[in-house]
Amino acid sequence: MFQLTEDERAINETARDFADEFLAPNAIEWDQNKHFPVDVLRKAAGLGMGGIYIGEDVGGSGLTRIDAVRIFEQLATGDPSIAAYISIHNMVTWMIDTYGNVDQRKQWVPGLCSMDQLGSYCLTEPGAGSDAAALRTKAVRDGDEYVLNGVKQFISGAGTSDVYVVMARTGEAGPKGISAIIVPKETAGLSFGANEKKMGWNAQPTRQVVFEDVRVPAANILGNEGDGFRIAMNGLNGGRLNIAACSIGGAQSALDKAVAYLRDRKAFGSRLLDSQALQFRLADMKTELEVARTMLWRAADALQENASDKVELCAMAKRFGTDTGFQVANDALQLLGGYGYLAEYGVEKIVRDLRVHQILEGTNEIMRVVVARSIVGAA
Repeated sequence: MFQLTEDERAINETARDFADEFLAPNAIEWDQNKHFPVDVLRKAAGLGMGGIYIGEDVGGSGLTRIDAVRIFEQLATGDPSIAAYISIHNMVTWMIDTYGNVDQRKQWVPGLCSMDQLGSYCLTEPGAGSDAAALRTKAVRDGDEYVLNGVKQFISGAGTSDVYVVMARTGEAGPKGISAIIVPKETAGLSFGANEKKMGWNAQPTRQVVFEDVRVPAANILGNEGDGFRIAMNGLNGGRLNIAACSIGGAQSALDKAVAYLRDRKAFGSRLLDSQALQFRLADMKTELEVARTMLWRAADALQENASDKVELCAMAKRFGTDTGFQVANDALQLLGGYGYLAEYGVEKIVRDLRVHQILEGTNEIMRVVVARSIVGAA
């Protein structure tokens, strides 16, 4: 797991080169102008990043979960916001690839892998965040169609994405009454709220998705009625790993920027980098990132191998990786002093982007709930 093969190193280097060439030079401008670089996303897809762990028979790269977290870490060194959207897109594509039938896979997955079509994941609602099983968006069967009504909140890519995997209530209250349905963008009755004004993640749109008598073919359901909550939670296992990887990558970039600053900046007659107090702080930051990375790879291996403890390990990796990533980035900002607060140095953007990682894909409080249940259940 820890000694990369030649092929694994090549995958890592490809992702890092892409981040260095296409993401890092544009990240600040995209953030300030709220620009969603669809053309660059498609360049990433050309390198296989639109369907990283998707079956090769439908255009995917067929890589492992460990490959994926390494890729997302490298992408996030260039721009955590764009790396995170590519993660969400991969999660949507994986859901259709994994739970879709032959016709669904052939219809939707190739276009998603090429990112000719972009994907969004619709679970959260204005009144159902952490309590996802309480969602109210309904899908009522009417002959050969489902009719959807409701509102989804905080949807990344909304308004630009072409394919929406929507969790909607088709049955009883609670998780067993939820189904997963594919909704194309052009469907009548589907609309979008205004782009949210956010602390970070400005390079990708975040909007409400509104369903008003939206009719889709019954053939667009993934699996069977009532499978939606299971599909959503299984998808989130991978999403949690990927977002932790984005936190680690963003924090690594912030750490690298801090080291460069301390190397060049002089105070009281010597380089700041020669201060042992600051060296110790850097040592702690690097150590914490390496621990988070090790935990992440361990959890990715468990998910890949379908280990019995995969759910709690993914929760642990997400909680620790996103908390650590934010703290390291925030510490890096402090090390730059006043310059860290300036947009042109790029560190304050990383701090803003990484803050939301502690909230999405399940808040870190919910990650503690998941881990605690595994402890109590085994007691």
